[in-house]
Amino acid sequence: MNSNSLLHLKLGIKSIALLAMLLIVVSCKKVTKINNAPKTKEVTAKDILGNPNYLAICYGGYRKNSREIQPTIAQLKEDLLILAAMNIKVVRTYNVHLAHASNVLKAIAELKKEDPDFEMYLMLGAWIDCQNAWTDLEKNHDVESERNAIEIDEAVRLANKYPEIVKIIAVGNEAMVKWAEEYFVQPNVILKWVNHLQKLKKDNKLSKDLWITCSDDFASWGGLDDTYKVKDLEDLVKAVDYVSMHTYPFHNTHYNPEFWKIPNHQGNLPKKDLTDAAMNRAVLFAKNQYNAVQNYVRSISPNKPIHIGETGWASSSDGFYGNEGSKASDEYKQAYYYNAMREWTNKEGISCFFFEAFDEPWKDSGNPLGSENHFGIFTVDGKAKYALWKYVDDKAFEKLQRNGKSITKTFKGNSENLMKTVLTPPRH
Repeated sequence: MNSNSLLHLKLGIKSIALLAMLLIVVSCKKVTKINNAPKTKEVTAKDILGNPNYLAICYGGYRKNSREIQPTIAQLKEDLLILAAMNIKVVRTYNVHLAHASNVLKAIAELKKEDPDFEMYLMLGAWIDCQNAWTDLEKNHDVESERNAIEIDEAVRLANKYPEIVKIIAVGNEAMVKWAEEYFVQPNVILKWVNHLQKLKKDNKLSKDLWITCSDDFASWGGLDDTYKVKDLEDLVKAVDYVSMHTYPFHNTHYNPEFWKIPNHQGNLPKKDLTDAAMNRAVLFAKNQYNAVQNYVRSISPNKPIHIGETGWASSSDGFYGNEGSKASDEYKQAYYYNAMREWTNKEGISCFFFEAFDEPWKDSGNPLGSENHFGIFTVDGKAKYALWKYVDDKAFEKLQRNGKSITKTFKGNSENLMKTVLTPPRH
Protein backbone atom coordinates (compact mmCIF):
# COMPACT_ATOMS: atom_id res chain seq x y z
CA MET A 1 0.00 0.00 0.00
CA ASN A 2 1.53 3.40 -0.96
CA SER A 3 1.71 6.39 1.36
CA ASN A 4 -1.24 8.17 -0.28
CA SER A 5 -3.50 5.11 0.14
CA LEU A 6 -2.42 4.75 3.76
CA LEU A 7 -3.22 8.40 4.44
CA HIS A 8 -6.66 8.06 2.87
CA LEU A 9 -7.33 4.96 4.97
CA LYS A 10 -6.40 6.75 8.22
CA LEU A 11 -8.57 9.72 7.33
CA GLY A 12 -11.46 7.35 6.53
CA ILE A 13 -11.13 5.60 9.88
CA LYS A 14 -11.10 8.94 11.70
CA SER A 15 -14.19 10.09 9.81
CA ILE A 16 -16.04 6.92 10.72
CA ALA A 17 -15.03 7.33 14.35
CA LEU A 18 -16.19 10.95 14.43
CA LEU A 19 -19.49 10.00 12.79
CA ALA A 20 -20.04 7.25 15.37
CA MET A 21 -19.36 9.67 18.22
CA LEU A 22 -21.73 12.20 16.69
CA LEU A 23 -24.49 9.57 16.45
CA ILE A 24 -23.96 8.61 20.08
CA VAL A 25 -24.22 12.27 21.19
CA VAL A 26 -27.37 12.86 19.13
CA SER A 27 -28.88 9.63 20.46
CA CYS A 28 -28.14 10.64 24.05
CA LYS A 29 -29.70 14.05 23.48
CA LYS A 30 -32.83 12.42 22.13
CA VAL A 31 -33.06 10.13 25.17
CA THR A 32 -32.50 13.09 27.47
CA LYS A 33 -35.27 15.00 25.75
CA ILE A 34 -37.71 12.11 26.17
CA ASN A 35 -36.79 11.63 29.82
CA ASN A 36 -37.25 15.32 30.51
CA ALA A 37 -40.64 15.51 28.77
CA PRO A 38 -43.25 17.12 31.03
CA LYS A 39 -45.44 14.56 32.81
CA THR A 40 -49.22 14.71 32.54
CA LYS A 41 -50.55 16.72 35.47
CA GLU A 42 -52.37 14.56 38.03
CA VAL A 43 -56.03 15.48 38.34
CA THR A 44 -56.97 16.65 41.84
CA ALA A 45 -60.22 17.44 43.64
CA LYS A 46 -59.54 21.11 43.00
CA ASP A 47 -59.50 20.39 39.25
CA ILE A 48 -62.64 18.26 39.37
CA LEU A 49 -65.07 20.10 41.62
CA GLY A 50 -66.97 22.83 39.83
CA ASN A 51 -65.66 21.69 36.44
CA PRO A 52 -68.48 20.83 33.98
CA ASN A 53 -66.09 18.49 32.15
CA TYR A 54 -66.23 16.22 35.22
CA LEU A 55 -69.91 15.44 35.68
CA ALA A 56 -70.71 13.70 38.97
CA ILE A 57 -73.30 11.18 40.11
CA CYS A 58 -74.21 9.13 43.17
CA TYR A 59 -73.71 5.44 42.53
CA GLY A 60 -74.84 2.21 44.10
CA GLY A 61 -74.51 -0.86 41.93
CA TYR A 62 -76.95 -3.04 43.89
CA ARG A 63 -79.30 -4.91 41.57
CA LYS A 64 -81.23 -7.05 44.06
CA ASN A 65 -83.52 -6.28 46.99
CA SER A 66 -80.76 -6.82 49.57
CA ARG A 67 -77.28 -5.36 49.96
CA GLU A 68 -76.13 -8.79 51.10
CA ILE A 69 -76.05 -9.63 47.40
CA GLN A 70 -73.05 -7.59 46.32
CA PRO A 71 -72.58 -6.70 42.64
CA THR A 72 -69.63 -8.42 41.02
CA ILE A 73 -66.59 -6.61 39.66
CA ALA A 74 -67.79 -7.41 36.14
CA GLN A 75 -71.20 -5.85 36.89
CA LEU A 76 -69.59 -2.74 38.37
CA LYS A 77 -67.43 -2.38 35.27
CA GLU A 78 -70.57 -2.62 33.11
CA ASP A 79 -72.11 0.24 35.06
CA LEU A 80 -69.01 2.41 35.03
CA LEU A 81 -68.69 2.09 31.26
CA ILE A 82 -72.33 3.11 30.89
CA LEU A 83 -71.78 6.17 33.08
CA ALA A 84 -68.56 7.08 31.26
CA ALA A 85 -70.48 7.01 27.97
CA MET A 86 -72.53 9.98 29.20
CA ASN A 87 -69.41 11.87 30.36
CA ILE A 88 -69.75 11.01 34.05
CA LYS A 89 -66.25 11.10 35.52
CA VAL A 90 -66.88 11.27 39.27
CA VAL A 91 -68.95 8.79 41.27
CA ARG A 92 -69.94 8.96 44.92
CA THR A 93 -70.14 5.98 47.29
CA TYR A 94 -71.54 5.98 50.82
CA ASN A 95 -69.71 3.62 53.16
CA VAL A 96 -66.75 1.27 53.36
CA HIS A 97 -68.10 -1.37 55.75
CA LEU A 98 -69.53 -3.27 52.78
CA ALA A 99 -67.50 -4.52 49.82
CA HIS A 100 -69.16 -2.17 47.35
CA ALA A 101 -66.78 0.80 47.67
CA SER A 102 -63.58 -1.24 47.53
CA ASN A 103 -64.95 -3.22 44.60
CA VAL A 104 -65.84 -0.03 42.73
CA LEU A 105 -62.22 1.05 43.18
CA LYS A 106 -60.99 -2.32 41.91
CA ALA A 107 -63.31 -2.03 38.92
CA ILE A 108 -62.07 1.45 38.04
CA ALA A 109 -58.45 0.34 38.42
CA GLU A 110 -59.05 -2.60 36.07
CA LEU A 111 -60.77 -0.39 33.51
CA LYS A 112 -57.86 2.06 33.61
CA LYS A 113 -55.42 -0.80 33.08
CA GLU A 114 -57.44 -2.09 30.12
CA ASP A 115 -57.78 1.40 28.62
CA PRO A 116 -55.32 4.13 29.71
CA ASP A 117 -57.78 6.76 28.45
CA PHE A 118 -60.54 5.61 30.81
CA GLU A 119 -61.09 8.34 33.41
CA MET A 120 -63.16 7.97 36.58
CA TYR A 121 -62.67 9.34 40.10
CA LEU A 122 -64.32 8.69 43.44
CA MET A 123 -65.89 10.61 46.28
CA LEU A 124 -65.46 8.03 49.04
CA GLY A 125 -68.04 8.08 51.82
CA ALA A 126 -67.28 7.10 55.41
CA TRP A 127 -70.53 6.29 57.25
CA ILE A 128 -71.02 7.92 60.67
CA ASP A 129 -73.53 6.79 63.32
CA CYS A 130 -74.53 7.67 66.86
CA GLN A 131 -74.34 5.19 69.73
CA ASN A 132 -76.90 2.36 69.38
CA ALA A 133 -77.88 3.37 65.84
CA TRP A 134 -79.95 0.80 63.95
CA THR A 135 -80.68 -1.18 67.14
CA ASP A 136 -83.66 -1.45 69.50
CA LEU A 137 -81.64 0.30 72.20
CA GLU A 138 -82.16 3.96 73.01
CA LYS A 139 -80.19 6.19 70.64
CA ASN A 140 -77.62 8.52 72.18
CA HIS A 141 -77.11 11.30 69.65
CA ASP A 142 -74.44 12.95 71.81
CA VAL A 143 -72.16 9.91 71.70
CA GLU A 144 -70.83 8.32 68.54
CA SER A 145 -70.73 4.68 67.56
CA GLU A 146 -67.48 2.80 68.18
CA ARG A 147 -67.70 1.65 64.57
CA ASN A 148 -66.98 5.15 63.26
CA ALA A 149 -63.25 4.81 63.94
CA ILE A 150 -63.13 1.57 61.94
CA GLU A 151 -65.00 3.22 59.06
CA ILE A 152 -62.58 6.17 58.98
CA ASP A 153 -59.53 3.90 59.11
CA GLU A 154 -60.82 1.87 56.17
CA ALA A 155 -61.52 5.04 54.18
CA VAL A 156 -57.94 6.15 54.80
CA ARG A 157 -56.61 2.76 53.72
CA LEU A 158 -58.57 2.85 50.46
CA ALA A 159 -57.58 6.47 49.75
CA ASN A 160 -53.93 5.55 50.16
CA LYS A 161 -54.26 2.37 48.11
CA TYR A 162 -55.98 4.18 45.21
CA PRO A 163 -54.69 7.79 45.34
CA GLU A 164 -55.09 8.16 41.58
CA ILE A 165 -58.86 7.46 41.94
CA VAL A 166 -59.99 8.64 45.39
CA LYS A 167 -60.04 12.43 45.32
CA ILE A 168 -62.55 13.21 48.10
CA ILE A 169 -63.48 11.68 51.45
CA ALA A 170 -66.91 12.57 52.84
CA VAL A 171 -67.28 12.12 56.60
CA GLY A 172 -70.87 11.03 57.13
CA ASN A 173 -73.98 11.19 54.99
CA GLU A 174 -76.87 13.27 56.36
CA ALA A 175 -75.32 12.47 59.74
CA MET A 176 -76.09 15.84 61.39
CA VAL A 177 -79.65 16.49 60.26
CA LYS A 178 -82.08 15.93 63.11
CA TRP A 179 -84.75 14.15 61.07
CA ALA A 180 -82.27 11.26 60.66
CA GLU A 181 -83.53 9.99 64.02
CA GLU A 182 -82.04 6.53 63.66
CA TYR A 183 -78.40 7.64 63.62
CA PHE A 184 -77.66 11.40 63.61
CA VAL A 185 -74.76 12.83 65.62
CA GLN A 186 -73.81 16.29 66.81
CA PRO A 187 -71.48 18.42 64.65
CA ASN A 188 -68.58 17.91 67.08
CA VAL A 189 -68.37 14.24 66.02
CA ILE A 190 -68.03 15.13 62.35
CA LEU A 191 -65.57 17.90 63.24
CA LYS A 192 -63.43 15.43 65.17
CA TRP A 193 -63.02 13.14 62.19
CA VAL A 194 -62.57 15.92 59.65
CA ASN A 195 -59.76 17.34 61.80
CA HIS A 196 -58.27 13.86 62.10
CA LEU A 197 -58.15 13.47 58.31
CA GLN A 198 -56.77 16.96 57.81
CA LYS A 199 -53.97 16.16 60.27
CA LEU A 200 -53.14 12.99 58.33
CA LYS A 201 -52.74 15.20 55.25
CA LYS A 202 -50.38 17.53 57.12
CA ASP A 203 -48.38 14.56 58.37
CA ASN A 204 -48.06 13.17 54.82
CA LYS A 205 -50.16 10.13 55.73
CA LEU A 206 -52.78 11.14 53.18
CA SER A 207 -52.36 13.03 49.93
CA LYS A 208 -52.31 16.78 50.44
CA ASP A 209 -54.51 17.10 47.33
CA LEU A 210 -57.25 14.92 48.83
CA TRP A 211 -60.25 17.05 49.80
CA ILE A 212 -62.19 16.36 52.99
CA THR A 213 -65.85 17.25 53.42
CA CYS A 214 -69.08 16.21 55.11
CA SER A 215 -72.10 15.61 52.87
CA ASP A 216 -75.26 16.71 54.62
CA ASP A 217 -78.70 18.24 54.30
CA PHE A 218 -78.90 21.95 53.57
CA ALA A 219 -80.39 22.47 57.05
CA SER A 220 -77.32 20.93 58.69
CA TRP A 221 -75.15 23.52 56.91
CA GLY A 222 -77.03 26.44 58.43
CA GLY A 223 -79.49 26.88 55.58
CA LEU A 224 -82.70 26.54 57.58
CA ASP A 225 -82.81 28.01 61.07
CA ASP A 226 -80.62 29.03 64.00
CA THR A 227 -80.93 25.69 65.83
CA TYR A 228 -78.17 24.29 63.63
CA LYS A 229 -75.90 27.33 63.82
CA VAL A 230 -73.65 26.33 66.70
CA LYS A 231 -69.95 26.92 67.34
CA ASP A 232 -69.00 23.39 66.29
CA LEU A 233 -70.69 23.90 62.93
CA GLU A 234 -68.76 27.14 62.43
CA ASP A 235 -65.53 25.28 63.15
CA LEU A 236 -66.59 22.51 60.79
CA VAL A 237 -67.17 25.00 57.97
CA LYS A 238 -63.61 26.23 58.49
CA ALA A 239 -62.18 22.69 58.70
CA VAL A 240 -63.61 21.13 55.52
CA ASP A 241 -62.04 21.77 52.13
CA TYR A 242 -65.50 22.41 50.72
CA VAL A 243 -69.13 22.17 51.80
CA SER A 244 -71.19 19.32 50.30
CA MET A 245 -74.91 20.09 50.70
CA HIS A 246 -78.09 18.17 49.82
CA THR A 247 -81.28 19.69 48.44
CA TYR A 248 -84.50 17.80 47.65
CA PRO A 249 -87.44 19.78 46.28
CA PHE A 250 -88.97 16.37 45.46
CA HIS A 251 -89.41 15.49 49.12
CA ASN A 252 -90.65 18.98 49.87
CA THR A 253 -93.55 18.55 47.44
CA HIS A 254 -95.03 16.62 50.38
CA TYR A 255 -93.38 18.14 53.46
CA ASN A 256 -93.32 21.79 52.36
CA PRO A 257 -95.71 21.94 49.37
CA GLU A 258 -96.52 25.63 49.05
CA PHE A 259 -94.04 26.13 46.19
CA TRP A 260 -95.37 23.07 44.41
CA LYS A 261 -99.09 23.72 44.22
CA ILE A 262 -100.57 25.35 41.12
CA PRO A 263 -101.43 29.03 41.72
CA ASN A 264 -105.00 30.07 40.95
CA HIS A 265 -103.95 32.34 38.08
CA GLN A 266 -102.47 29.34 36.19
CA GLY A 267 -105.64 27.30 36.34
CA ASN A 268 -106.46 27.26 32.61
CA LEU A 269 -103.05 26.33 31.24
CA PRO A 270 -102.49 22.96 29.50
CA LYS A 271 -101.20 20.10 31.67
CA LYS A 272 -97.67 20.25 30.25
CA ASP A 273 -97.41 23.99 30.88
CA LEU A 274 -98.68 23.57 34.45
CA THR A 275 -96.14 20.80 35.02
CA ASP A 276 -93.26 22.78 33.54
CA ALA A 277 -94.14 25.79 35.69
CA ALA A 278 -94.17 23.59 38.80
CA MET A 279 -90.79 22.16 37.88
CA ASN A 280 -89.38 25.66 37.41
CA ARG A 281 -90.55 26.44 40.93
CA ALA A 282 -88.87 23.25 42.15
CA VAL A 283 -85.55 24.25 40.60
CA LEU A 284 -85.90 27.70 42.16
CA PHE A 285 -86.57 25.98 45.50
CA ALA A 286 -83.23 24.14 45.17
CA LYS A 287 -81.42 27.32 44.21
CA ASN A 288 -82.86 29.11 47.24
CA GLN A 289 -81.64 26.35 49.56
CA TYR A 290 -78.18 26.56 47.98
CA ASN A 291 -78.19 30.34 48.45
CA ALA A 292 -79.27 30.00 52.08
CA VAL A 293 -76.31 27.71 52.78
CA GLN A 294 -74.02 30.00 50.83
CA ASN A 295 -75.07 33.02 52.89
CA TYR A 296 -74.29 31.22 56.15
CA VAL A 297 -71.05 29.62 54.99
CA ARG A 298 -69.73 32.84 53.45
CA SER A 299 -70.35 34.66 56.75
CA ILE A 300 -67.83 32.26 58.33
CA SER A 301 -65.44 31.43 55.49
CA PRO A 302 -65.95 33.80 52.52
CA ASN A 303 -64.02 31.73 49.96
CA LYS A 304 -65.21 28.27 50.94
CA PRO A 305 -66.43 26.30 47.88
CA ILE A 306 -69.96 24.88 48.08
CA HIS A 307 -71.11 21.98 45.90
CA ILE A 308 -74.22 19.81 45.77
CA GLY A 309 -73.52 16.36 47.19
CA GLU A 310 -77.03 15.09 46.49
CA THR A 311 -80.16 16.11 44.68
CA GLY A 312 -82.57 14.01 42.68
CA TRP A 313 -86.12 13.19 41.61
CA ALA A 314 -87.91 9.84 41.78
CA SER A 315 -89.75 8.59 38.71
CA SER A 316 -92.35 6.51 40.56
CA SER A 317 -94.14 6.40 43.90
CA ASP A 318 -97.19 4.76 45.42
CA GLY A 319 -96.96 6.92 48.53
CA PHE A 320 -96.50 10.60 49.40
CA TYR A 321 -95.39 11.57 45.88
CA GLY A 322 -97.71 9.54 43.66
CA ASN A 323 -101.27 9.83 42.46
CA GLU A 324 -102.67 9.93 46.00
CA GLY A 325 -100.04 12.40 47.18
CA SER A 326 -98.15 15.36 45.71
CA LYS A 327 -98.19 13.89 42.17
CA ALA A 328 -94.49 14.67 41.80
CA SER A 329 -93.16 11.32 40.62
CA ASP A 330 -92.88 10.48 36.94
CA GLU A 331 -90.13 10.27 34.33
CA TYR A 332 -91.04 13.53 32.63
CA LYS A 333 -90.56 15.54 35.83
CA GLN A 334 -87.39 13.63 36.67
CA ALA A 335 -85.93 14.48 33.26
CA TYR A 336 -86.94 18.12 33.56
CA TYR A 337 -85.25 18.40 36.96
CA TYR A 338 -82.14 16.51 35.84
CA ASN A 339 -81.59 18.71 32.79
CA ALA A 340 -82.40 21.97 34.58
CA MET A 341 -80.05 21.19 37.48
CA ARG A 342 -77.24 20.18 35.13
CA GLU A 343 -77.68 23.38 33.14
CA TRP A 344 -77.67 25.61 36.23
CA THR A 345 -74.81 23.95 38.10
CA ASN A 346 -72.60 23.64 35.02
CA LYS A 347 -73.08 27.32 34.28
CA GLU A 348 -72.36 28.37 37.87
CA GLY A 349 -69.34 26.11 38.40
CA ILE A 350 -71.08 23.93 40.98
CA SER A 351 -70.50 20.19 41.06
CA CYS A 352 -73.79 18.31 41.27
CA PHE A 353 -73.76 14.68 42.41
CA PHE A 354 -77.14 13.74 41.00
CA PHE A 355 -78.96 11.08 42.98
CA GLU A 356 -78.73 8.61 41.42
CA ALA A 357 -77.34 6.50 38.58
CA PHE A 358 -79.41 3.29 38.75
CA ASP A 359 -82.58 2.28 40.60
CA GLU A 360 -81.72 0.30 43.74
CA PRO A 361 -84.51 -2.06 44.85
CA TRP A 362 -83.00 -2.78 48.29
CA LYS A 363 -83.86 0.68 49.58
CA ASP A 364 -87.53 -0.10 50.14
CA SER A 365 -87.43 -3.84 49.55
CA GLY A 366 -90.82 -4.44 51.15
CA ASN A 367 -92.52 -2.03 48.76
CA PRO A 368 -91.33 -2.32 45.15
CA LEU A 369 -93.33 0.78 44.15
CA GLY A 370 -91.82 2.96 46.89
CA SER A 371 -90.14 6.16 45.69
CA GLU A 372 -86.78 5.32 47.29
CA ASN A 373 -86.40 2.49 44.79
CA HIS A 374 -86.86 4.78 41.78
CA PHE A 375 -84.40 7.67 41.97
CA GLY A 376 -82.17 6.18 39.27
CA ILE A 377 -81.98 7.65 35.79
CA PHE A 378 -81.59 4.05 34.65
CA THR A 379 -83.90 1.20 35.64
CA VAL A 380 -82.45 -1.90 37.32
CA ASP A 381 -82.48 -3.79 34.03
CA GLY A 382 -80.62 -0.98 32.27
CA LYS A 383 -83.34 0.93 30.48
CA ALA A 384 -82.56 4.61 30.03
CA LYS A 385 -85.28 6.77 31.56
CA TYR A 386 -86.59 9.84 29.73
CA ALA A 387 -83.74 12.06 30.98
CA LEU A 388 -81.32 9.94 28.93
CA TRP A 389 -83.27 9.18 25.76
CA LYS A 390 -81.05 11.58 23.81
CA TYR A 391 -78.01 9.44 24.65
CA VAL A 392 -79.74 6.40 23.19
CA ASP A 393 -80.57 8.39 20.05
CA ASP A 394 -76.90 9.40 19.78
CA LYS A 395 -75.85 5.73 20.17
CA ALA A 396 -73.76 6.60 23.24
CA PHE A 397 -74.54 3.22 24.79
CA GLU A 398 -74.01 1.16 21.65
CA LYS A 399 -72.42 -2.23 22.49
CA LEU A 400 -72.92 -1.60 26.24
CA GLN A 401 -75.15 -3.82 28.37
CA ARG A 402 -76.57 -4.22 31.86
CA ASN A 403 -77.66 -7.65 33.05
CA GLY A 404 -77.09 -8.97 29.54
CA LYS A 405 -79.48 -6.45 27.97
CA SER A 406 -78.72 -3.57 25.63
CA ILE A 407 -79.48 -0.04 26.82
CA THR A 408 -82.86 0.92 25.38
CA LYS A 409 -85.45 3.58 26.18
CA THR A 410 -88.23 3.20 28.72
CA PHE A 411 -91.74 3.17 27.23
CA LYS A 412 -90.06 1.68 24.13
CA GLY A 413 -89.27 5.27 23.21
CA ASN A 414 -92.94 6.23 22.83
CA SER A 415 -93.20 9.78 24.18
CA GLU A 416 -96.99 9.86 23.91
CA ASN A 417 -97.28 6.88 26.23
CA LEU A 418 -94.79 8.50 28.61
CA MET A 419 -96.79 11.75 28.73
CA LYS A 420 -99.91 9.79 29.67
CA THR A 421 -98.22 8.94 32.97
CA VAL A 422 -97.50 12.56 33.86
CA LEU A 423 -99.45 13.72 36.90
CA THR A 424 -100.60 17.32 37.13
CA PRO A 425 -99.49 18.93 40.44
CA PRO A 426 -102.30 19.73 42.89
CA ARG A 427 -103.91 23.15 43.05
CA HIS A 428 -103.99 25.60 45.91
